Amino acid sequence: MAIIVNGVEISEASIENELAQHAEAESPRDAAIQELILRELLLQTAKKEGITAPTTEEIIGTLLEKAIPVEEADEAACLDFYNSNPESFTKGEMASANHILFPLGEGLTAGIAKAKAEGVLADVLANPSKFADLAREHSTCPSSAQGGSLGQFGRGQMVPEFEAAIFSTEAGVIVSTLVETQFGYHIIEVTERSQGDSVSFEEVKERLQAFLTDMAGRKAMHDYLGQLVTSAKIEGYSLPAMA
Repeated sequence: MAIIVNGVEISEASIENELAQHAEAESPRDAAIQELILRELLLQTAKKEGITAPTTEEIIGTLLEKAIPVEEADEAACLDFYNSNPESFTKGEMASANHILFPLGEGLTAGIAKAKAEGVLADVLANPSKFADLAREHSTCPSSAQGGSLGQFGRGQMVPEFEAAIFSTEAGVIVSTLVETQFGYHIIEVTERSQGDSVSFEEVKERLQAFLTDMAGRKAMHDYLGQLVTSAKIEGYSLPAMA
């Protein structure tokens, strides 16, 4: 059955051409189709708004800059996050954790990839004893062979988002939301924790500002694409929910 997006067909040739860009995805064909659908929705929206540019990438980039303005997190927001999460800003702490890693998805398919990861997270939260088995089945991290075990590590050894989640969670608890980093979406189970000393706001302000700004941008993108999908008529393919 043909895939049609608001009356525009996604050709089989287009899908074949796109496949090479998603060779490492769990399902390259699904990733290619999802990318093409989202790209088509963005191009249709850009056309309605009269946006023109020499290349498809520039058209989409101009639309997203206009539709998703994200301001840099200010000092007040950073300080509020810092004060609200004191356990996330310490040094000398150690922890052990297991995780299940999902790829972010390339380009426009990030929202779709997140939806898939959320489905596994719901399964893990409902059945914690399945964590290791689900890690072996789904995780793209080499630690999957050990049921997702990362062993022991301290502050500064992991990316900020990952650390913030782990060092704000008690041992024996699975983090209730996906944790997004540059490597992908993580489902995390904290197995051990030991306390450390506080880090001053000035020491972390710059890194925290970059983190909060990036997270705001990713959320805005996800929400915007979700709105486009919800309002579109897509035939011949069922996109995973992006709520």
